[in-house]
Amino acid sequence: MAKRFPEIIINFKIYTEGFGKAGHRIAEAAETVMNETGVIIGIAPGYMDLHPMSMHYSLPVYAQHIDPVKPGAGTGHILADAVVSAGACGTLINHSEKRLTLADISLAVEIAKSVHLETIVCTNDVFTSAAAAAFSPEFIAIEPPELIGSGVSVSSADPGIIENSVRAVKNVSGSTKVLAGAGIHSGNCIKTAMDLGADGVLLASGVVKAKDPYAVLTDLAGGVI
Repeated sequence: MAKRFPEIIINFKIYTEGFGKAGHRIAEAAETVMNETGVIIGIAPGYMDLHPMSMHYSLPVYAQHIDPVKPGAGTGHILADAVVSAGACGTLINHSEKRLTLADISLAVEIAKSVHLETIVCTNDVFTSAAAAAFSPEFIAIEPPELIGSGVSVSSADPGIIENSVRAVKNVSGSTKVLAGAGIHSGNCIKTAMDLGADGVLLASGVVKAKDPYAVLTDLAGGVI
C-alpha cells in the first residue's frame, strides 16, 4: 500500500497563538479532525515544540526550515539531523519568509534526503516551481507572496498559477506533489485548488489565528473528502 501524504499542512509560523499551550490546542484539534475524517493533516510548529508535539500526537510533524549545512563547527544553524532527532518527519524549505538561493535549496533538499526528511519546497511562481522540481522534493508548495495572510485565496485570485505550476512540476518530477498556499481559509478553497490539480494545501493564519481551530479544520477537511 502506497504511503499517504498530508492533504493539509498547517504552518504555525511564530504567531503567539502557535506555541506552547496555544499551539497544543491547535495540534489537538488537528488530530481530532484527522481521526474523524481520515484526511491527513500535518503541522509545522516552532522548533521548541517539535519534540513534544511529535511525542504527543500522531500527526506528521514538519520543521519550518532547515539550513543547508551539515553537522560540525557552526553556531545558530538549524540542522536536518537535529530536527530528525526532535521527531520531525519533514521540513519546509524556502518559505517566502525564509528565502534561500536556488543553490542552497538544492543543498538543503540533498541534506534532508540523506537523513530521510520529507521536503516541502515553497515557491512563488511557475518558473521557480519547475526549477525546484528538478531536486525531486516530496512537495512543491506554490505561494504567491502577495496573497500570504491576505485572506484572499490563491484558488480564486490566481487559479492559473496552480494549474500551470502543477503542469510544470509534473513535467519535471512526476512523483512530486503540489500544494497550493496563500490565503487558503476554507473547504471551498481546498476543493477549488484540488480541482485545479493540487494534491493539497499549505496554510497558516486561517487555522492558527482562528478562534475555533476545530471548526475551521473540519470545514477544511470537508473540501478534501
